[in-house]
Amino acid sequence: MTYSQAPELLTDRLLLRPHRLSDFDDSLAMWSDPEVARFIGGKPSTRDEVWFRLLRYVGLWEVLGYGYFVVTDRETGRFLGEVGVADFHRPLPPAFADFPEAGWAFAPAAHGQGIATEAVRRLLAWCDERFERTVCMIDPQNAPSIRVAGKCGFAEYERAMYRDHETILFERLRGG
Repeated sequence: MTYSQAPELLTDRLLLRPHRLSDFDDSLAMWSDPEVARFIGGKPSTRDEVWFRLLRYVGLWEVLGYGYFVVTDRETGRFLGEVGVADFHRPLPPAFADFPEAGWAFAPAAHGQGIATEAVRRLLAWCDERFERTVCMIDPQNAPSIRVAGKCGFAEYERAMYRDHETILFERLRGG
């Protein structure tokens, strides 16, 4: 699958679609927000870091045939966040092996409305058609993301250090 063939996924409220150049400003606003970055890297992203992130998201589809989606409100088209799966080749003991790593981040305006859970569930339904297992890693202090992971069928299987910070490793088996 190439980027041009990356799917669009729907839920009752949401559209998950591939990134576009026009998403840069919304993505920059989200990733430069300290509340969003607090548990993902620990500091707001710079303009060039978000640009490289956008390019990485496009490249994942080209190279792996899977990747990240922009999450928008189906009615308004408003940018809500990003969700997807990737292989980041993280140096973790134990390694994620060849299983895709799920991840999500949402703009503060989308928090507390069940949007993350809805988007991640739709992503995982798509993943179930392709992968037997998905994994994710979450900062132990990120209670909202841990709740989303649990609602979506992820279970903790290990604690590890990543870039000098403790992280929880979760897994979800197909259909979980």
